Amino acid sequence: MEAPKTSDVVLIGGNSHPELVNLISHRLGVKVGGCAVYHKTNRETMVEIGDSVRGKDIYIIQTGTKDVNNNIMELLIMAYACKTSSAKSIVGVIPYLPYSKQCKMRKRGSIVSKLLAQMMCKSGLTHIITMDLHQKEIQGFFDCPVDNLRASPFLLQYIQECIPDYRNSVIVARNPGTAKKATSYAERLRLGIAVIHGEQKEAESDEVDGRYSPPTLPRSRTMDAGVGVPVHIAKEKPPINVVGDVGGRIAIMVDDLIDDVQSFVAASEVLKERGAYKIYVLATHGLLSSDAPRLIEDSPIDEVVVTNTIPHELQKMQCHKIKTVDISILLSEAIRRIHNKESMSYLFKNVTLED
Repeated sequence: MEAPKTSDVVLIGGNSHPELVNLISHRLGVKVGGCAVYHKTNRETMVEIGDSVRGKDIYIIQTGTKDVNNNIMELLIMAYACKTSSAKSIVGVIPYLPYSKQCKMRKRGSIVSKLLAQMMCKSGLTHIITMDLHQKEIQGFFDCPVDNLRASPFLLQYIQECIPDYRNSVIVARNPGTAKKATSYAERLRLGIAVIHGEQKEAESDEVDGRYSPPTLPRSRTMDAGVGVPVHIAKEKPPINVVGDVGGRIAIMVDDLIDDVQSFVAASEVLKERGAYKIYVLATHGLLSSDAPRLIEDSPIDEVVVTNTIPHELQKMQCHKIKTVDISILLSEAIRRIHNKESMSYLFKNVTLED
């Protein structure tokens, strides 16, 4: 890869993913800048930038891991330290954006991803490079440019090169919400699609509180029959079912994030019952929290393929089914193009709304 044209580029990284920082640094041919990020005895985050950043383009590489709140504070303090040291521009390279699942209003909660976006912009970040946001609309929360890169070309390449007889595969949507992504993969590979319907979706428990108490009936009879405000009929999920034929086929489930694997395991058991003889799970971000490696090891899933946007070396040691696809070349190319003021359109070639 052609190195950046000028020497005024500085790569610095937090503690979230040192391996990815080194991979990007090696591909760009740029030495990682001196930056010490550590925690004091009272758990406060301290950042000390060793090299001069005045008038330079800074690229801060920090992803979201299980230690998510420390990751965020490290990123914000690093960005603010560069801002107050007169850096020319500060680009946040955040392969997995934390809190991206909290991008919708739920009950008396809040849209946390918007709060995080505002904090990042205030801290001094002038540009964001991220990958496969949970919802593309999150880009609108930022007051600075956001490049939402796609990992699907790497995963499609993995299917074609590493899954024997992939032509006998069917792309499976774990729930109707992921059908668009599954359709995108299926159309590119010219394969069929199946959708699992009836699975218990992730949602907060419906607690009984005053919001669901029925309104009092009007005392006067001037309205039509005194029924008050009509009650929204509660959903009743149908029994779990597979829409589409998977018998004697390789089932490939695709998603943007795999964290709590219980829903994937439940889906794989249903697919196995319906005759799928091999089951793969492909996702961009592999958080694989709690006892995910053990659950995957004991499940009918044959392979879980994730990219290295999030470190998961420990999980790979616990489960031999987890495979990794390296996407550092895509992040390196994005950094190079932004720094050399080249067009980013090549990295979004053939990307559609469904990707």
